[in-house]
Amino acid sequence: MQTMERRPVVPVHPRSRRPAPWPVEFYRSAVGKKWVMAVTGILLMGYVFAHMVGNLKVYLGAEDINHYGEFLRELFVPIVPRTVTLWVMRVGLALAFAFHIHAAASLTLMNRRAHAEGGYISRRDWQAANAASRSMRWTGVVIGLFVLWHLADLTWGTVNPDFVRGDVYRNMVASFERPAVSAIYIVANVALGIHLFHGAWSMFQSLGLNNPRWNSWRRGFAAGFAGIVMVGNLSFPIAVLTGVVSADDNPDCTVSGGTIDTCELYQEAAR
Repeated sequence: MQTMERRPVVPVHPRSRRPAPWPVEFYRSAVGKKWVMAVTGILLMGYVFAHMVGNLKVYLGAEDINHYGEFLRELFVPIVPRTVTLWVMRVGLALAFAFHIHAAASLTLMNRRAHAEGGYISRRDWQAANAASRSMRWTGVVIGLFVLWHLADLTWGTVNPDFVRGDVYRNMVASFERPAVSAIYIVANVALGIHLFHGAWSMFQSLGLNNPRWNSWRRGFAAGFAGIVMVGNLSFPIAVLTGVVSADDNPDCTVSGGTIDTCELYQEAAR
């Protein structure tokens, strides 16, 4: 007598994956990632523009730029403790930066998979998109590495031998008077200008605002915004290298032989 083997029972309706909350499901889609890239891009564009405009105070002298630095630490005091608002802004920018990078990398992988699977994108369109994404990818890498250097140089002071907490003016001069460091800033800000131009142009398309009638306006905005930020940022190392901005114009610190001896006023304010 033959024994009958039991076969595993396959459900007629296999259990589907439990849906995630709407924001997560939206972000998993290509449209969601494009929106996240656009929104975080707007936040980061606003930051780099405001950062550049604030740093223009260096041309007004040490007192103005140092007072501006102290103003940022005192935002919303006494409602919140000193520097809390500044750190909240920094954390928000770090999150925007992280989401921007993750969305960009995810979209690149999705585009590659669609192309490998024989999607409907024509070869010419794919080559154009790939060239643009390559430019954004490499300038993005340069900007990411530069942000780490910039923090170590002018925020933490670990790579700036003459760094003094609170003396923004002297720290900028101490950094940019080194030609190699100025070269890093110049190259990074050229990459930032290229990235801003492509990003500002594609941002409208990501948000669905890509009417051909607006293309000339979009291009003008992208070129103008990127150009203003790049020229403003490039002016700082060039001004220090050419002597337009120098340590001799800083009355708040005692400098001997190019080395800071004392800077009591802003050391005390920075604590």
